[in-house]
Amino acid sequence: LATQVPYINFLKQENFKTQEEILAVINPTQREKNTPFEVAKYLCDYVYKNFKYIKGITTVETTVDEIWKLKSGVCQDFAHILLVMLRYMDIPARYVSGYICPNKNGMRGEGATHAWVEAYLPDYGWLGLDPTNNCLVDDTHVRLAVGRNFVDCSPVKGTYKGTSKHKLEVKVSVSYENDPIPHLSDDSNISEHDAPVNSYRKFMEFQQQQ
Repeated sequence: LATQVPYINFLKQENFKTQEEILAVINPTQREKNTPFEVAKYLCDYVYKNFKYIKGITTVETTVDEIWKLKSGVCQDFAHILLVMLRYMDIPARYVSGYICPNKNGMRGEGATHAWVEAYLPDYGWLGLDPTNNCLVDDTHVRLAVGRNFVDCSPVKGTYKGTSKHKLEVKVSVSYENDPIPHLSDDSNISEHDAPVNSYRKFMEFQQQQ
C-alpha cells in the first residue's frame, strides 16, 4: 500500500521529536504477528486508555509532540495521535470530521463537531475508529469530511479583515428520528467583544474545545 498512489497521502509522516517514544509504544514488530485490524484496534484502545479527555488545554495549533507530552486533549487530539501511530505501522489513515449521536450513556464529543479516524484495511476498505470513545464507527457517526488531518477538514475556511466587533456562537443538536424535534429559540444575550477577533480563528478555537 505504501507505493500505491491512492494511499500515499495517508501514509506520509511528519518528523516528530517524540518519534522514538511513540515507536517504543506501538512496537512495529507487532504488525508481523497480528492482522491490520488487530493492530488498528489495539492502537485505538491505547489512545483511549492513556490519554485523558480534557477540554481547554489544547488549541487548533497544538502539535503532536505537545499532545503526546500532555497525554490529554479532545477528539481532534485523540484522532491526530492515532493517525500518527497507524501510519508508523504502515497502515493508511485519514482524519474524519463530523457529528456523533449520543447513546443512553452519553458520548464524548456530542453537541459539537466530532473527529475520528479511518484506517484502510486490505480486503475490507476504510474502517472507522473513534479513539475518543474507544469504539468502531457505526451509524451514530455522521461523516462530513475526510482528509490528511484537521486542516483538510476544517468546516469553515476564509479570511476576515476589518474592525467590526462580533461574537460567534455554535450549537449542534443531534437526535434520533423518533425523538421530538428540539425547539431552538434565540434567547442568547450576545455581547460585543472589547477588541476585534478573527472569526475564523474564534470558530476554530470553539470547535477544538468540544
